[in-house]
Amino acid sequence: MAVYGYARVSTVDQDLTTQIEKLTQAGCTIIREEKASGTFREGRKELDTLLAFLRPGDILMVTKVDRLARSVGDLQDIVKTIRTKGAELQATDQPIDTSTAAGKCFLDMLGVFAEFETNLRRERQMEGIAKAKQQGIYKGRKPSIDPAEVRRLHAEGLGASAIAKQLGIGRASVYRVLS
Repeated sequence: MAVYGYARVSTVDQDLTTQIEKLTQAGCTIIREEKASGTFREGRKELDTLLAFLRPGDILMVTKVDRLARSVGDLQDIVKTIRTKGAELQATDQPIDTSTAAGKCFLDMLGVFAEFETNLRRERQMEGIAKAKQQGIYKGRKPSIDPAEVRRLHAEGLGASAIAKQLGIGRASVYRVLS
């Protein structure tokens, strides 16, 4: 039996130290860490590695459920993978026991709240952007493509692939400018 730890933060400027300390104190022999959004499961290679290594009797430990997933669907998929392998999920800061009906219910509720929090944050962000646009403060990101340069190169006879390569942009972007 092994106790694996998983620590995650959303952005590169956030710190994993507290999570790693808690997981170490909880007896994790191996701790994988990553700086990636929990909103999506795709691209989280450290989590995928841990899930691949789980064997019957192993424990996957996190500090809180929202470190594992920020959507109910992803959380349920991850828990299903853990259980299929004969392992279990535990959290240092939350009383999670996936072997009981009450524990499963509590886990699902935590997943719902994590997803709810993500959706609220997204709504507040969109409200802030709309307000900033009304005030003329928010202009969006600076364009990465110079349409005039794309048209000039096209007028010189270059094809979309050659223009894209020369400007370091995607062909779809070239077609979008030229349409």
